Amino acid sequence: MRVMGVDPGLTRCGLGIVDSGVGRTVTSVAVDVVRTPPDLELSARLLRIATAAEQWMDTYRPEVVAIERVFSQQNVRSVMGTAQAGGVIALAAARRGIPVCFHTPSQVKSAVTGDGAAGKEQVTSMVTKILNLKEAPRPADAADALALAICHSWRAPMMARMADAEAAAKVAQQKYKTRLAAIRRAQNAAAKRASEPAGVQKAAGRKK
Repeated sequence: MRVMGVDPGLTRCGLGIVDSGVGRTVTSVAVDVVRTPPDLELSARLLRIATAAEQWMDTYRPEVVAIERVFSQQNVRSVMGTAQAGGVIALAAARRGIPVCFHTPSQVKSAVTGDGAAGKEQVTSMVTKILNLKEAPRPADAADALALAICHSWRAPMMARMADAEAAAKVAQQKYKTRLAAIRRAQNAAAKRASEPAGVQKAAGRKK
């Protein structure tokens, strides 16, 4: 499975591509960081990011795009810009029929390092080791993009099993509801016949 990882951001947006193999084997395909100047108009910055992401999608043909889920209770302005960058990339993927999955920073860190509170240097170090890279990807946005791709590659089988289990549970629940409704209808019909006068019951019996 080929996964495109995206560490969204306006000033720096990390993009990474990995191929997953047997088990937990992953191979780096490409990594880069899209930069936009802060003095550029917001719409123009988003256009640059979207254009770069679209070129990557058309060039590398990922089967899924994994984007970091953005949330923060501190710098709202920064978070809005980051979310907008992730949004235009998600839109580009949707237009190409590429599934998009979102992973939280703690999920990514936990998958790559085993610690959901790991620092950026630890993430970079583990990404370098997992992908057997000669040099650590820089800046950290590049390593984070690869970490997102690795995280999805490893979490995808579990997510698929959970989705299958949820679907099976819904089918079983629907069958149970259908059977229960049939039982209740039969009980109501029996109760109605029992409450009818004896003459009506005999007449109903002769009609049958």
